[in-house]
Amino acid sequence: MKRLVAYITSGYPDVNFSIDTALALKDAGADIIELGVPFSDPVADGAIIEEANLKALKGGFKTEWLFKISEEIAPKISTFWMGYFNPFYHKGIDYFAAKAKKCGVDGFIIPDLPFEEAMPYKHLLEGMGLNLINFVAPTHSKERIEKIVKDSLGFIYLVAYAGITGSKTKEDLSEIVKSIKDCTNTPVFVGFGVDEKSAKTKAKGVDGVIVGSAFIKILLDESLTKTQKIDRISLLARNIKEIINE
Repeated sequence: MKRLVAYITSGYPDVNFSIDTALALKDAGADIIELGVPFSDPVADGAIIEEANLKALKGGFKTEWLFKISEEIAPKISTFWMGYFNPFYHKGIDYFAAKAKKCGVDGFIIPDLPFEEAMPYKHLLEGMGLNLINFVAPTHSKERIEKIVKDSLGFIYLVAYAGITGSKTKEDLSEIVKSIKDCTNTPVFVGFGVDEKSAKTKAKGVDGVIVGSAFIKILLDESLTKTQKIDRISLLARNIKEIINE
């Protein structure tokens, strides 16, 4: 069965709601929670996730909130911290690694950390039983794909196109998926621009999809109550899980 990775922004609009949303996504069929660490300049993310990041920061987000949310959800569903390198570097990867281990988090997703520069941190994290997720993009050569994926653990994050999250850009991923799978048995999940309409096409040949902006758009809808937001997110997760497994 193909898996669904669901992204939410930590602490938006508050800690308890993040916990409730993550657990509701689990009940709706999500297999992994990608727990976003709010940052003021999320360069790989589109306007929707950027807005949620900024609102979480304006709401007083602290890293302790990330730990509190993780303590509640990680024992119940596989959880990864998705964040930009600056916050992790500021307090130290070793600090966050120890916290992740304590919370039961499975690893880190750091989109602005280049593969070569990530190596020292990758070894540190793997030594603690944590994963640092590798990214593959449509612009990568076969030689670079082989280099990136051959020692990948957890899963491989296949970027659906060169751009930012939430876009509607379309790419034919069949060749790059083949190149990845020729080199590794590690699961491949495709992200960027995955929603109800695109999920079936983007799930072809891969092991799952990563959905972020489609969920966050619901969270940002101030016309909805918190209960309505969770209900709609749950329905969307169920629909996408069904679509990718048709």
